[in-house]
Amino acid sequence: MDERDVRLVKAISDLGTGSPERLHEETGIPVSTIHYRLNNLREAGVIENDLYDLDHEALGLGVTVIVEVLADYEGPYDEFADELLAVEGVTEAFFTMGETDFVVLARLSSSDTVERLISDFEAIPEVERTNSTFTIATLRDEPRAPATYELETLVQELTD
Repeated sequence: MDERDVRLVKAISDLGTGSPERLHEETGIPVSTIHYRLNNLREAGVIENDLYDLDHEALGLGVTVIVEVLADYEGPYDEFADELLAVEGVTEAFFTMGETDFVVLARLSSSDTVERLISDFEAIPEVERTNSTFTIATLRDEPRAPATYELETLVQELTD
């Protein structure tokens, strides 16, 4: 990636859109160049999709629970992880090092559904224990990491 690519990625993250016209307004890069570079970024796997972001609270899935999962499983971790990912409401899952094997984030419709979530995890035979944290307020829920950086930092760290 060069500086123009980084500027585009930053603008996409800040604006929440891949509209070439909006990106041109933000970056000053010609629209034809933006089309070309967006295609290259898609081919390189940097841009994964063109989905709209959702406001989980407005949608009715405003209860966020962070669950630490301690497990005793055999075989590759990703096979066991598939069981965790199959639980309804799980939006993110991480394989971790340390005392906790997995950290799972779930978006739920109400506090009543937290019990169902934990029961579903504990029904998995390899799960030894869970530790749940009920969030009180969302301070940041940014799906696009570049939006949390200054452009100069991104250019310095990501360009060849």
